[in-house]
Amino acid sequence: MALRAFDTAIVDNGETLVGPWRAPQQMLAAQVYDGHVSIHDNAMAQKVGFRAATIEGPTHFSQFDPLCERLWGDAWFETGCISAHYRNAVFAGEDVQAVVLKPKAAQSQIDIRMTKRDGTEVLQGTASVGRDQSATALDRRLRAEIKPLTDPVILRDVKVGMKTPRQSARMDFDQTMGELYPFSLRDKLNVITEPSPLYQPDRAAENKWRRAIIPFEMLSVLFQYRSKDDRLPIKGPAVGLFADQEIRLLDGPLFVGESYELEREVVAISASRRTESLWVRSSVFAPPTGRPVATMLLNLASIKDSLPGYAETYAALYG
Repeated sequence: MALRAFDTAIVDNGETLVGPWRAPQQMLAAQVYDGHVSIHDNAMAQKVGFRAATIEGPTHFSQFDPLCERLWGDAWFETGCISAHYRNAVFAGEDVQAVVLKPKAAQSQIDIRMTKRDGTEVLQGTASVGRDQSATALDRRLRAEIKPLTDPVILRDVKVGMKTPRQSARMDFDQTMGELYPFSLRDKLNVITEPSPLYQPDRAAENKWRRAIIPFEMLSVLFQYRSKDDRLPIKGPAVGLFADQEIRLLDGPLFVGESYELEREVVAISASRRTESLWVRSSVFAPPTGRPVATMLLNLASIKDSLPGYAETYAALYG
């Protein structure tokens, strides 16, 4: 009998697939970012205007996995893509629910959303499969919605087109993933909202690829794992948050214990009233062939007021 990827209870409403309510767990209270704790720490989160420590955005991607696997099967783990604009933060203890619009005939891209019980929208975007894909939610957002940053302070030394050297990275089952991610894959799988035998090394012989695969939400960890080692010239210390994120598999899955090479490129710089945003596309390559296997587009938004002396520096630069 074929291995069942998920036991998640899914409701088919005809036009949509709806997942169960889940309360994702906070695992980044001890995260250190830019030499300080992050918005996943209660005190820091409150200091920059949140009511409590936030759940990291890609944590929510796991709730879409069973829905997309129901629609597309193994193709989801091979060429799946989630492209999401984060709308509102989620806090420990809050329930959230994933919903996807079912595809029409031959459609390979769908709209997705996540909400809280009170109707607050957590994220919206698209999910898709296939190597030849339509414009994703973030493709469209980059083209038509973002406001260019014309008076940078935090990002004044960063330029579009900057690229980092390739670095090696891997994710072993019991490997703690550093200051940014002070936990292991095993730790995550103990609390992940949608467990799967596909993620377990002791079940690897039962799946199609004969390897334990890295969950979608943990691909974000792999992509960011060594980012501080090739740090772009961002002024700090400043508090950052994920505002938009897209993870795309080109030739997946990515496997536990496999060595990969990563590089990052600045593709856009934008602004909002409170933030300066750095849009970085990271690419993962599989040695020894060097073939591209996955990409991530991340909008890392730095909160202006969190940079000491921001207003004074702005005045000195722009009058």
